[in-house]
Amino acid sequence: MSAVKVTVLPNGPLKVEGDVEVKDAAGNAMVPKTKPDVYLCRCGHSANKPFCDGAHSRNGFKPD
Repeated sequence: MSAVKVTVLPNGPLKVEGDVEVKDAAGNAMVPKTKPDVYLCRCGHSANKPFCDGAHSRNGFKPD
């Protein structure tokens, strides 16, 4: 199994690289459109949660 790397992008999402599987609360696999990398929303505005859809830039997201 390859190592997983998580990078916090400035004023943006979390970039997840490596062999990772995202599952919903019921345990169903969720497949992002950005495979092999996964971008997870951290602004809360994405219409495609938990994945990033670029809403952070439209809403001027600035992390604390």
